[in-house]
Amino acid sequence: MAKIIVIGGGVAGLSAGIYAKMSGHDVTVYEAHTVAGGNLTGWQRGPYHIDNCVHWLTGTNRKTETYKMWERLGALGSTGVYEPQSLYTYYEDGQSVSLYRDINKFEKQLLSLSPGDEKATKALINAVNGAAFLCGLCGQNFRGLFELYKCTRMSTGELADRFRHPLIRGFLSSFLTDGFSAAALVFVFASFCYGNADLPRGGSKAMAERMTNRFIYLGGRLCTGTEVRELIHGKRTAGAVLLSDGTVDFADHFIITTDLLSYKSLTGKPLPDRFLKLYNDKRLKKFSSVHFAFACSAPLSFKGDLLLRLDKELSDGLGAEYIALREFSHEPGFAPDGETVLQAFFFCGEQSCRDFIIMSDNNSLYENKKKQLYEAVYAFIVKTFPELSGKLKLIDMWTPATYKRYTDSGSGTYMSFAFSAGFIPKRLNNRADGFDNVFFATQWLQPPGGLPIAASAGRDAIKTINRIEKLKIKNSALREGAPLNP
Repeated sequence: MAKIIVIGGGVAGLSAGIYAKMSGHDVTVYEAHTVAGGNLTGWQRGPYHIDNCVHWLTGTNRKTETYKMWERLGALGSTGVYEPQSLYTYYEDGQSVSLYRDINKFEKQLLSLSPGDEKATKALINAVNGAAFLCGLCGQNFRGLFELYKCTRMSTGELADRFRHPLIRGFLSSFLTDGFSAAALVFVFASFCYGNADLPRGGSKAMAERMTNRFIYLGGRLCTGTEVRELIHGKRTAGAVLLSDGTVDFADHFIITTDLLSYKSLTGKPLPDRFLKLYNDKRLKKFSSVHFAFACSAPLSFKGDLLLRLDKELSDGLGAEYIALREFSHEPGFAPDGETVLQAFFFCGEQSCRDFIIMSDNNSLYENKKKQLYEAVYAFIVKTFPELSGKLKLIDMWTPATYKRYTDSGSGTYMSFAFSAGFIPKRLNNRADGFDNVFFATQWLQPPGGLPIAASAGRDAIKTINRIEKLKIKNSALREGAPLNP
């Protein structure tokens, strides 16, 4: 049994802690925030609950290995999942198109809307089925694999341009925006249509609490409100961590689960080249978003997530082409009877994220900017849905600066890199260069990041440590001449 210290108590850190305990190790997770879970969280504003994270959770199909991982982590518990009938709906000029759970219904919708786009529609459906086959969600589809391969070489905008109908083009462009990989979009479609992208009951915070409780039940030690300031090390071996209260804790192995940009401050060493290449790769982009949460006291004419194209003036003002609305009627405990929580958000690029972070140092300037954005977004919502005028009350708003403050993400991002056409994501090595006992377990090991990648990175870090410990035992037995177990 080894003693392990995990730096960071987000999803990757909790996963590493749980898998460490299941492997028989002594493990402590240090988390700077007052609760574990990282971005997998939510919070109360009076009688309203605001959900921060999960729009869909990859790995809800029982046939997949990812589902088995969530089961071991206690992430879903006994509450199960909510299965929405559509993942999102695109709305423009009184018309809409939805990504239905039923892929045949989705295909019929596209063909009914635009019979002239039959060839492009068939190609898209085939690509979705090809992605589902690769994920183990359906049987072989060689035509689908061919169409999926073509998607790896095009952007979402280029995929949309295959279609003549403007509503379908907007539907395909709005979800990830034009510049990202069409293959990424197709894999999302495949996951949802084949029951592998549902919602954990109770929302993001409840999921994080279930993982936290699982870790503690197994005997793990969780220290919240405790920041790791420094990794104390020699030439190749780390020995201890210096904590924010001035104390020191020793261990055999150390797992870093934080944003990679914290690596230098923790170790005094530069970030390994393989990660620097990611940061410098022009095909990769970092992003975040600006969010608004409203208490809504009127019935809504839509369910789930709704994407809308902004008019040019507002688009120029926000620096975004689309805005998303998300309602939470599937979680009645999130609001008092007769009301629901309605969220609105729009994406922003890395430079815009940095602008928010810099602006937040001047509280007056920052609050004025937030007020301007709120007024513009509110006006757009009630212009689109006049029945909501006077029925929306702002209960919270957060920006990339908020993510920076609470998770110490370098540029206020909550996922790693979104990738464009031609980039094939792969998992990077989790060993920290120059160290024998320091490892990475973070979503930054593989674009585009997110919860499954973070959780599997925690699991894989413990697999690496287990191999090292097993080799130690074997070498020790060989030196002492003891018989080895067959």
